[in-house]
Amino acid sequence: MSHIQRFPSAAKAASTNPLKMSQPLGAALAYLGVDRCLPLFHGSQGCTAFGLVLLVRHFREAIPLQTTAMDQVSTILGGYDNLEQAIRTIVERNRPAMIGVATTGVTETKGEDMGGQYTLFRQRNPDLAGTALVFANTPDFAGGFEDGFAAAVTAMVERLVEPSPVTIRTQVNVLAGSHLSPGDVEELRDIIEGFGLSPIFLPDLSLSMAGRQPADFTATSLGGVTVEQIRAMGASAATIVIGEHMRVAGNALELKTDVPSHFFSRLTGLEASDRLVRLLMEISGRPVPARLRRQRESLVDAMLDGHFFYSRKRIAVALEPDLLYAVSGFLSDMGAEVIAAVSPTQSPVLERLKAATIMVGDHSDVEALARDADLIVSNSHGRQGAARIGVPLHRMGLPMFDRLGAGLRVQVGYRGTRELLCEIGNLFLAGEMDHDHGHGRHGYGDHGEPSRCGGGSCGCNAV
Repeated sequence: MSHIQRFPSAAKAASTNPLKMSQPLGAALAYLGVDRCLPLFHGSQGCTAFGLVLLVRHFREAIPLQTTAMDQVSTILGGYDNLEQAIRTIVERNRPAMIGVATTGVTETKGEDMGGQYTLFRQRNPDLAGTALVFANTPDFAGGFEDGFAAAVTAMVERLVEPSPVTIRTQVNVLAGSHLSPGDVEELRDIIEGFGLSPIFLPDLSLSMAGRQPADFTATSLGGVTVEQIRAMGASAATIVIGEHMRVAGNALELKTDVPSHFFSRLTGLEASDRLVRLLMEISGRPVPARLRRQRESLVDAMLDGHFFYSRKRIAVALEPDLLYAVSGFLSDMGAEVIAAVSPTQSPVLERLKAATIMVGDHSDVEALARDADLIVSNSHGRQGAARIGVPLHRMGLPMFDRLGAGLRVQVGYRGTRELLCEIGNLFLAGEMDHDHGHGRHGYGDHGEPSRCGGGSCGCNAV
């Protein structure tokens, strides 16, 4: 029976290798999925610098990110003047279509009234009425990455989406959670368009963060969903909501526009992919494209081929809550045992996880729980702990700064599930082959027990 463990502060005074990322960082990523947008952190320069470095290392792209540069005086007396001046400077120099403001711990601790500041800014700056402006409250001392992403998407829905008296039967909205990579979004676009439908993704990272080479320098995001498309979401026939943390945004969109929403907790796995395909058939009235039928057959065949290597494998997973749920569910479907599921923050989705131990913790907790595991699934920050206990690491999530193509990986739909199945399955297969050739570190004994050299001298590259 799964159970959720939480460490009280007295038992664990500090996190030595954090798994958690802040709300402003999640909000920045959501804003980057809007075309010609410039995210603005309302706080000190240090907050912005940290988030900028992390996103640049993961996506290997130029990341537009600005700050109101709060100092000690403005922090105490109030930061509205900094905010107004920053927005006016951005508009004059860069002419963005939208500015997305995310608060930080400095302004949230001060207790700044962001709703009041938005109203005041619009009253004092009527000449900037043509620039879309979105404010999201994202304190970095509460919640985490998914919460900030969800807050920004909800703010965009509430500020920009307009109800429509007409319905475009072929148009669908997709609220794409932070656990979906740009490659995932592109895959979903191909699936939806295969049914003759036109999707509007909010946010659309596949157009802005998948890698592009502009002819000229641009200080704003390049590609993504346009502000005009966001406004037109009220005319869609349906909304597909992906991820538990997007539920609030989905409810806000349905309440504002009466567009019916359909919730998916995950899109990784055969059954989850089947649910999406059935929904698209109902919305479009079209049969399943032959390409998707072939992909489904290929996935079923890969599951038959690969389940031998997953059976009875012990895996520890440490990811953001919705990605944790998707990956843990897939591994359980394949016959593996998830011995530990570690989340950086609390989430309702944790109650539905299939794992021997579920906890809110960090990478040091993973290291303690995964000593008898066959595999750890986490981001690149988990590599040191995995190396110390001699367990292979499969990198997923954000950040992934020590591998190329992190933003292009696909793990949704039939094709994405098949790719993930083969990637992890090949780690298990390589471990068995290494054992046959004398390697001990990642090999498996005659009874399926992991055997490792422990000394780190075998030259293996799995970690």
